Amino acid sequence: MLAPWIDDYLFFNEDPMHTWKFYRSGGLDQVLFRNGADIAHLAELDQKLWTALSCPTKGIRFDPKTLEWLDTDKDGRIRVPELLAAVQWLSVRLVTLDPLMDGSETLRLASISAATPEGRTLLASAKRILVNLGKESADAISLADVGDTAKIFAGTRFNGDGIVPADAADDAATSQAIEAIIAAFGALTDRSGKPGVNQATVDAFFAAAAAHLDWTRRADAAVLPLGDKTAAAAAALEGVRAKLDDYFTRCRLAAFDARAAGPLNRTDADFAALAPQELRDGLPAIAAFPLSKIAAGRDLPLLEGVNPYWAEALAGFARTVVAPLIGADCAALSAVQWQSLKATFAPYTAWIAAQTGVEVAGLGVARLADMVAGKARAEITGLIARDAALSTENAQIAEVERLIRYHANMLTLISNYVNMGRLYDPKTVSIFQVGTLYMDARACHLCFHVDDIAAHAGQAGASKCCLAYCTLTRPGTKETRTICATFTSGFAHSLWVGRNGIFYDLDGKDWDAVIVRMVDNSISLKEAFWDPWRKFAAMIGGQVRKLLAAKHDAALISAAKKIDIPSAAVAEAPKKMEGAALASTAAALGIAVGLISTAIGGMVSAIAGMPLWKSAVGLVAILLLISGPSMIVTWFKLRARDVAPILNACGWAINRRLRLSLKLGRIFTTEAVLPANAERQLTDPFADDNSVRNRIIAILILVALAVSLWFGGLLDSVLPTSMKKNPPAAVGRVTAEAPLAPKDK
Repeated sequence: MLAPWIDDYLFFNEDPMHTWKFYRSGGLDQVLFRNGADIAHLAELDQKLWTALSCPTKGIRFDPKTLEWLDTDKDGRIRVPELLAAVQWLSVRLVTLDPLMDGSETLRLASISAATPEGRTLLASAKRILVNLGKESADAISLADVGDTAKIFAGTRFNGDGIVPADAADDAATSQAIEAIIAAFGALTDRSGKPGVNQATVDAFFAAAAAHLDWTRRADAAVLPLGDKTAAAAAALEGVRAKLDDYFTRCRLAAFDARAAGPLNRTDADFAALAPQELRDGLPAIAAFPLSKIAAGRDLPLLEGVNPYWAEALAGFARTVVAPLIGADCAALSAVQWQSLKATFAPYTAWIAAQTGVEVAGLGVARLADMVAGKARAEITGLIARDAALSTENAQIAEVERLIRYHANMLTLISNYVNMGRLYDPKTVSIFQVGTLYMDARACHLCFHVDDIAAHAGQAGASKCCLAYCTLTRPGTKETRTICATFTSGFAHSLWVGRNGIFYDLDGKDWDAVIVRMVDNSISLKEAFWDPWRKFAAMIGGQVRKLLAAKHDAALISAAKKIDIPSAAVAEAPKKMEGAALASTAAALGIAVGLISTAIGGMVSAIAGMPLWKSAVGLVAILLLISGPSMIVTWFKLRARDVAPILNACGWAINRRLRLSLKLGRIFTTEAVLPANAERQLTDPFADDNSVRNRIIAILILVALAVSLWFGGLLDSVLPTSMKKNPPAAVGRVTAEAPLAPKDK
């Protein structure tokens, strides 16, 4: 048994002996899904006939929420038991699985089963959603209906999420308490989209309020020496604490050594640096100077003879701290008095440092005391309990969404999993295809997402396909990604690492693409036919270049010797020896023409005297002799192309071979074709003038052909006797001597 629930699963299907239908596609028999019954009996299909046995949840174009529900063990893969479990889940909630064949995001209420408890629960939830949306008479529910919970719960007080907004309260006092909690601790968003609080927030608020009230009760006369004015006085003291400590420390240093008084008061150079500036009391450069003149044992004047930058702060300190605690007539502060003032405010400073319930302090002690002593906490807790009581019922909204998403997407997944119907249907796109790469006048549609190019290429090479790994970038958004593009038609030699193209993903976004790695394999029979000729042409071209280079160098050396130029200067000679270079070029071309003429002559001699049709057959045989082996080898390679290794490298567990035929190759990679009924202007006004070159080539071909015909004796009938390949005299001697042969015996 595949899973313990298979027996229950089969209970909901009328015919356990289901009849399957298969179709031939991609070189293998694939199961055909004709109706919901085929999906319902999926557990009975032998897994050896499944195209895939697992697929990744990343790197594919598929609804992510559906994948999240399907991946029950959260391992990032959709396995066979998980897919079958989803089918079983649908079977007990729908009357029939036939609606899955539509792949629609709208589900008719009549399709939900009322014969099972699970179906009845979902049906009731779907109807309640429609009622909340004002669609009481609707006979279907869509994914858009369940997607916006704010609209679903906009007109309800309670929705089962455990969050209560202020307008859910029964009275104004409770509503205000909820608003106070939100102001102190921030809001949580209710399903209706409104700000609210949950039980944890309420408990945290009242705990903070109780702690803050307890902290305020510890404030006695020692903590608040000036009563409610203590806070302002303490702030004024803290504002000048550092400068007063600095002043009295400097005075003690001056008492320790009189020499210190001068430097501690700042030097003439320090004051000279200020002179060029536009001075004002608030200038930051003045702030670093002492509060007043430094002298041994000197008291600090509070109003006269003080640093202008600190004058206002000292005045406030004298008014709020010195006057109430020492006396309003105190014009100068001694070091002993300063230490006494700091000791007086030390309990307050320690009390402030130990403050609790800071989050709620802004509400004030009186408001907090009323809320703690009143019914606010109990009222809000009761509201949250009433809301939470609906959690089970309203949680079914997620199940309704799950049902609709399965209804919309299950057939798509099965058509890319159990069979590969989407891959072999030119009108559809597989979930692993990520877009189209345009490059080299071709559109490559079979593109895959890749995370690790090196690892992917190591496995995908077994596909026998020509693969181009590309890095994609979008400069505007700084996005990057990598893909593997499969080229299945055209020529491979026109692709190379570094070549640029444009990639369009399935969302319509365009990306700059550059090839960073190639897995080179055969692409087409057309390329295989021309490949030997291309190599032959390259070989001839290479030999001609070598001959030209050799003759060119020889001509230069010879010319250098004749005019007695040192050998070290020979390298500079090319610009002055055009005649020698031309002669060497002509000689090399003559050799090349001779070689070609000899080859053509041998061919003509071989077919001389043969009927025209035999000559044509011979030429075809020669073409096949050269291109045939390459085409045969390539044909076998193309027959071996398989998409399965590419998908396996992407994380799929492909169970069967996915053959890539020549016809599919032309579909997956399309080449540039002029539109139907397009007009062409064949005259190119910017084409190079090759008339001289073409005449020379034509003359050389004619000369080679004439020499070949002469070697074959085919021109003897039109040439003078002296130019014939087989003169008549020679023929006469052979004829005259022939009767004498018997007498010699």
